[in-house]
Amino acid sequence: MSRLRLLAAALFAAAGFAGSAHATTAPAPSKPTKGVVLVTTNLAYQNGNAAGTGIVLTKTGEVMTNNHVIRGATTITVIVPASGKRYSASVVGYDIADDVALIKMNGAAGLSVATRGNSAQLKLGAPATAVGNANGGGRLVITKGSITGLNRTISVNDDQGGQSQLAGLIQTSARLVPGDSGGPLLDSAGRVIGMNAAGSATFAFQRSDGYAIPINKAITLVKQMEAGKASSLVHIGKTAFLGMNVGDADAGGVAVESVVSGLPAANAGIAQGDVITALDSTPVNDTDDLRAALFAHHPGDTVTVYFTDVIGNQTSAQVTLADGPPQ
Repeated sequence: MSRLRLLAAALFAAAGFAGSAHATTAPAPSKPTKGVVLVTTNLAYQNGNAAGTGIVLTKTGEVMTNNHVIRGATTITVIVPASGKRYSASVVGYDIADDVALIKMNGAAGLSVATRGNSAQLKLGAPATAVGNANGGGRLVITKGSITGLNRTISVNDDQGGQSQLAGLIQTSARLVPGDSGGPLLDSAGRVIGMNAAGSATFAFQRSDGYAIPINKAITLVKQMEAGKASSLVHIGKTAFLGMNVGDADAGGVAVESVVSGLPAANAGIAQGDVITALDSTPVNDTDDLRAALFAHHPGDTVTVYFTDVIGNQTSAQVTLADGPPQ
């Protein structure tokens, strides 16, 4: 099992790696950029920005991208390269475990839609073309390669220090770099067979590995989001927010690392160094527990947060949840 990097481009830091594609002699599809858009986000609570790519699913602006592209976003902007038009976008839903998100461009109409293929019919060695916003450069870059593996499982690191596993992936020799996340992996006919998600490079041998989520799997999750069917891993709509940065506490619970002034946690008297132990009647043993508990709520809901303060007092506070960034 390989360990790789997710490929949103953090624009407040240098890109992870760059370079040319490991190309084959197979020609690229005639219209590889059809239905492909640029996605940029503002990460106000992290004092930065990020960039990725998206795949247009409907003429009215439904766009599929990776969850890690929009993670932490306080605003999302989608740019149509052909026209240069910019649209704000809202979150329809996202799946943390499978790294798929659906966003909606506000006020869009008449867009070119990507042509979908069938990832169940893929063969090793078949040509594959990747398209993406390489290194967040603001233009679409095309790289060629082939399919080198199917049903792969990888461990990934993101720019926020998180680690996770992705399974059932397509492996390709088409080079993927930061910013390519959310872009399409295409077959020889220009049909989307996967959504680019992760990549690595071994410079000594000039070889690269890219990984994409099969389009059939991604579309199944998108349909769940369109239907508004939430689950423990799929969140629908706006994200409930306490307004604090947290980490797992050594003795259990969630340690408050910082709070944002003027937001619910700070207003309720929760402070840096406190340890969250429960949300309503749900015990909170780690950050995954807290996230799952918050996923059951929406902005405007009132919850009771139980916590231990820095001098060991066990207390609680009622908090009205704010509208926060996707997780």
